[in-house]
Amino acid sequence: MAFENHEVWWVTGAQLLYGGDAVVVVDSHSKEMVDGLNASGNLPVKVVYKGTANSSKEVEAVMKAANNDEKCIGVITWMHTFSPAKMWIKGLQQLKKPLLHFHTQHNAEIPWDTMDMDFMNLNQSAHGDREFGHICTRMRIRRKVVVGHWKDAEAQRKIAIWQRVAAAWADAQDMLILRFGDQMNNVAVTDGDKVEAEQRMGYHVDYTPVSELMEYWKQIKDADVDALVEEYHQLYTCSEEILDPSTEAAKKVWNAAKAELALRAILKDKGAKGFTTNFDDLGTNDINDPMFVGLDQIPGLASQRLMAEGYGFGAEGDWKSAALYRTVWYMNQGMTKGCSFVEDYTLNFDGANSSILQSHMLEICPMIAASKPSLEVHFLGIGIRKQMTARLVFTSKVGSGCTATVVDLGNRFRLIVNDVECIEPKPLPKLPVASALWIPMPNLEIGAGAWILAGGTHHSCFSYDLTAEYWEDYAEMAGIEMVYISKDTTISEFKQQLRNNEVYYMLNKALC
Repeated sequence: MAFENHEVWWVTGAQLLYGGDAVVVVDSHSKEMVDGLNASGNLPVKVVYKGTANSSKEVEAVMKAANNDEKCIGVITWMHTFSPAKMWIKGLQQLKKPLLHFHTQHNAEIPWDTMDMDFMNLNQSAHGDREFGHICTRMRIRRKVVVGHWKDAEAQRKIAIWQRVAAAWADAQDMLILRFGDQMNNVAVTDGDKVEAEQRMGYHVDYTPVSELMEYWKQIKDADVDALVEEYHQLYTCSEEILDPSTEAAKKVWNAAKAELALRAILKDKGAKGFTTNFDDLGTNDINDPMFVGLDQIPGLASQRLMAEGYGFGAEGDWKSAALYRTVWYMNQGMTKGCSFVEDYTLNFDGANSSILQSHMLEICPMIAASKPSLEVHFLGIGIRKQMTARLVFTSKVGSGCTATVVDLGNRFRLIVNDVECIEPKPLPKLPVASALWIPMPNLEIGAGAWILAGGTHHSCFSYDLTAEYWEDYAEMAGIEMVYISKDTTISEFKQQLRNNEVYYMLNKALC
């Protein structure tokens, strides 16, 4: 039910050359195929059949309607028969939604014994789809091409991936990120061109002073905080110290719950889909000042739980990661393994098992936890609040996943994607934080080296369920560069790809 408010439109290309009766057959075949896709159970978004397009005016009308329909997140086109591509020009010029070209056919096999010219006239996808593909390429239309029979599970899988990405893309077009405070001083990689990001990817980033958050904090009722603390006790493993409301640890948990309620309130009130924090800006500096107005601890627990709800999050003012995590979560809906914002923390050199510990001060999403998280309070000696601080402590599941980040290279955005293998970590008795331990593919030497060469951030957005194919579709929709680090990557070939891409984007900018 995660995508019940979305739909994808199906438009079949045809023409009137073969007469009205032929179009009736085309229409019936199309309805059968769309009904079959919806009944397959393999597509997360409903496909809505919008009829045949038999002329330039009909194509333009349906594309304009798709643009103006809020539920429509993309268009699937299929050329049942020969559909002259010039009639698609005006409509394709109008289309602003993602496009998937499905190269398929109503029948699976050629009816060798009975096929005649009438059958040929009504089953020319092999012809018509190439004509349509040519005009899309000539017009430089970004799209995904899926080839396969409509009943085939693999073809449906590819469509399902595109649907999830299209849904997340639609979600990003009105994405507001609240940036509480600025970024950590002098850090380059977490910043970027917010104007270009809004033009290219839909993100809008607003600076929000912590003092504004504190106005919401003042309105939070004690009874609501008590109820949330009780929810913590039910959901997480808690020590006796935390369960005893008279202890300092319990008071820190109570304050963390109040911060969560305040953050959720301001995010909902402003219609924001994500936020960033900065451990050097938590309100009034002196916690012992009688006039103190600020958070007594960085809202790490709140950030962890809000990520699980679907709010984007980025640490140290990293608005690009906050927006990208929201997109990861949105695509990930209904999947089982989880996703999180993460940070490269420290390296572990151990031969073939050399790995990177992924963590942060506190803010790792509990969706990736291998077991029930523990709610704990420990001293945090970084930032403006060197205080006892509440957080969820856990280690991640073992398994394969994919992590991604977006960097601003000045003349373009680059999406960097790396397959990773999460392995079993060792205990961290002196570092009570949430963490994951992974080997970047194909190994630490090449995976980390390629990431660094590509200009990758120390923050990324990780998912067990998403694959590079999702990110390829995302980059296509956004019109941004993507580089992929996989089990087959070599440094020499990757460096050559980066050089080639640099030339391409420099020439493209010069020509524009």
